[in-house]
Amino acid sequence: MQQGSIRKFALVFGLVALALVGGGCKKKVAATPPAPPPAPPAQPTVTLNASPSTVNSGQTVTLSWSSTNATDLDIEPGIGKVAPQGSTPANPTQSTTYTITATGPGGSATATAHVDVNAPPPPPPPPAAAQPSMSDLFDQNVKDAYFDLDKSDLRPDARATLTKDAEFLRSYPQARVSLEGHCDERGSTEYNLGLGQRRADSAKNFLVSLGISADRMTTVSYGKERPVCTEHNESCWQQNRRAHFVLSK
Repeated sequence: MQQGSIRKFALVFGLVALALVGGGCKKKVAATPPAPPPAPPAQPTVTLNASPSTVNSGQTVTLSWSSTNATDLDIEPGIGKVAPQGSTPANPTQSTTYTITATGPGGSATATAHVDVNAPPPPPPPPAAAQPSMSDLFDQNVKDAYFDLDKSDLRPDARATLTKDAEFLRSYPQARVSLEGHCDERGSTEYNLGLGQRRADSAKNFLVSLGISADRMTTVSYGKERPVCTEHNESCWQQNRRAHFVLSK
């Protein structure tokens, strides 16, 4: 009876041990790892070039660009929205830095291109005004002195005229003059030659009194032989009674 109990105990113990051994050798199943998070959107890239990079004012520059991962591109100043890649002309009027901005789901990126614009050369100076010749200046500034009938003394208006003539002659000391005495048509040739000489001498002496050197002036009388007006009336005769200035060559 006792041996039967021992056998049962041994049998139970063996079954238990076998079960433990069998359970320990059972293959374990690995757990499924979690799915990785989605990759973030790629960062945009962009390039920008200007050709040529130095121009003169008014010349054209070509801007060229390319990009990746961008959905919106903008070039400033003055260009605006552009395609993901391409080129466009630009006409900067001064040195300019162009900036392109590329935007996409992954962010934004920028690139720049600088263009130097040479300042335009200054305009040529206006041509120098032609300087008037001594002859032109003389004709513009030296006026004749006029006399009354049969007179060689200076009237107030003749003195005023000769005073201005003297100012010119002082300003241009290189100018030498001939003083011609003239008369109207009335009277004899001999008489008018003498009267004309007195008129020329009267004008010369007054200029000398104003400081004009006598050796810069000569006198001559043409009497009534060289009238400037040939009508037979007082208005015309008055124009012929004169001391006339001629620039000596």
